[in-house]
Formats: sequence, structure tokens, C-alpha cells
Amino acid sequence: MNRIICFHLFNDYSGSPKVLKMVLEGLLKKGCQVDLVSSKGGALDELLHYKNLRKHSYPYRFSNNPVITMLRYSTVQIYTFLLAFRWLFHKDVVFYINTLLPIGSALAGRIMGKHVVYHYHENAFVKGTFYKGLATAMQKLAHEIICVSEYQASFLQREKGVMVVPNALPKNFVNRLTPNLQTAFERKQILMLGSLKLYKSPLEFIELAQSLPQFIFVLVINDTKENIDIFIEEHKINVCKNLTIYPRQNDVVPFYNQASLVLNLSNKKQFVETFGLTALEAMSAGMPVIVPTEGGIAEMVADGENGYKIDVQNLNLIAECIKTILSDETLYMELAKNAFSYSKRFSEVEMVNRIETILDKE
Repeated sequence: MNRIICFHLFNDYSGSPKVLKMVLEGLLKKGCQVDLVSSKGGALDELLHYKNLRKHSYPYRFSNNPVITMLRYSTVQIYTFLLAFRWLFHKDVVFYINTLLPIGSALAGRIMGKHVVYHYHENAFVKGTFYKGLATAMQKLAHEIICVSEYQASFLQREKGVMVVPNALPKNFVNRLTPNLQTAFERKQILMLGSLKLYKSPLEFIELAQSLPQFIFVLVINDTKENIDIFIEEHKINVCKNLTIYPRQNDVVPFYNQASLVLNLSNKKQFVETFGLTALEAMSAGMPVIVPTEGGIAEMVADGENGYKIDVQNLNLIAECIKTILSDETLYMELAKNAFSYSKRFSEVEMVNRIETILDKE
């Protein structure tokens, strides 16, 4: 097996580092040698106890000021470009680039003649010029590109070397979920996990909570309490009694174990989910979901079988759908059973094995 040099820009608890952690952990357990280059303090730091992992860390965080964010990003790209040359004379090395963002290390890898594999989580073609430029560079720099859904792959101009490997959930996550359909139905609790970015629709979720006081709403935001408080003040949000907002969590399993229904309200006009990890997490906990009508996340839902596809622009329809699901026990049980059954299609072992095969190509 090739020695894996993995690059990931921002190590937090969002979807892409969580998936990367699962992949790397599977490879480390097989005895693979991994060098990980990423920032400090997120999900990937949970791998530090493995003796066959070496981590090269740097400080990095996003800023509300786009100029500062771009300066920090550019600095990290220069640093990782230069750092990558420490593997110049190492044979049997593969550069594993997680997300579009680590372009500095991908460029260095190609200059050195290393095998470069991208794990592509975003959909650059519904984002701005910057991401489209990164996607164009990826298609020129990568020997192979791993996509997470057919939807995502369909936007690439390149076909050769493009493989679709759907995400999965780690066994230790799934094993801690406690699906109990009857109890979940009785709780009448709606959960959403997201960020403060407006295209993730935190304001619309809060509006739903205000319009449906008979249900409990829980919003888990991947950000600090300080930033959440600023957001609430800026948008003059009245946090109603049936809504609880939590800051970034290291462990989201307890939230799934207490919920009845999970929403993803990403605004498809501004952002399209390439896969939908929270939807898979919800279905693995035996819960139906409501998701947007486009993207990789939409591929996972059959209307009226394991959930519903409704866009956030139709907020009144989403509210009616919530009322229907949580008032009709027969319907809820059918949706929940189908959701749980569907989740079994996604195997951690199969995902890791397929990625290992791609990384081991010459």
C-alpha cells in the first residue's frame, strides 16, 4: 500500500472532516502509514492516538471578513505547497486531497510527479467563481477524483478517472443510535443541524418553530456560542419557548436519539447538498427526513417513502408536512421503517475498501 499524505484545510466537526476521519481510521486500522496535514482542534484530532499517523498542524479559522479569510487561506496554501516538498524523495507516496480547497499541496504533488487523488465533497458549479476555479484546477491536477454522488459527478467536464463513492457512517456512530419508532413519534421533536450561513436557512427553521408551538424544535449550529449570540442579536431573533439552540457539538448522537424528524433546509438557489450526511444520520436513527428537491441529498429520498422533498421557499408546505407526519402514527411508522431500511445500503467497510483501492493505484 502507498504511504498516504493527506491534506485537509479546516479541521472542524462538519461533514467533510468527519467523513475523512472515518476513511483514515479505516486505513490506519489496516496498518497504512498516514501523514495528515490539517488545522488544529477538530474531528481529525481524534486520530492522534494511532502510532502509524503523523499529523502536521497549523492554526486556521474562518473570519466574518472575506478579505481576512482569503489572506489566511492563501497563507496556508503557500505553507502547504512548501511543506509538501518534504516528500519529494519519498517513493510510493499518494497525495490524498480532501475537498477542493488544498490546491497548494495538489499543485506541489503534480510538480513532484506524485499520484494525486481528490476526494471532492462540494459542488463548485453552484458556488461562485472562486470555487469554479478550484474545480477546474482539480480536473487538471487530479489523477483520480472521488465524488460522493452521481449528481455531483454530473457537473464535471471530465469523465476519465471519476469515481462515485457514497459516504457512509462509522460503525461506532451507528452502534450508539437507539432507534425506537414509537417513542420517537411521541416526542414530537424536530431537529436540524447546520451553520449560521443564511443558505442553510437557520432563520427559516426558527420561523417554523414560531409557527408550530405544539412541537419541540432543536437547532444545532456548527459554530461558537459567542457567534450564535451575535447572530441572534443582528437578526433580532426572538427565541421562542419551544426552540432550543445549541452551539457546536463534538457528539451529535444524543440529539438524534431524542428527535422524531430531521430537516435539511438548504436553499437550493444558493447551495446544493452534494450528499446529505445529516439525512443519512437521521435515517440510521430510524427517522424520516424533509430535504431539498435537488442535489445528492435528494437522491436519498423517495417522496412519501422515507421522507419528503420540499424546498425551503415553500415553508408553509413544510409546516403542513411536519404536522401531517407527526399527527399520523401509521404514516410516521411507515416512513421511519423505510428510512431505517434505506440507511443499511451505506457501508463504512465498503466505502473504505473502495477508497483504499483508488489510493493504491499506480
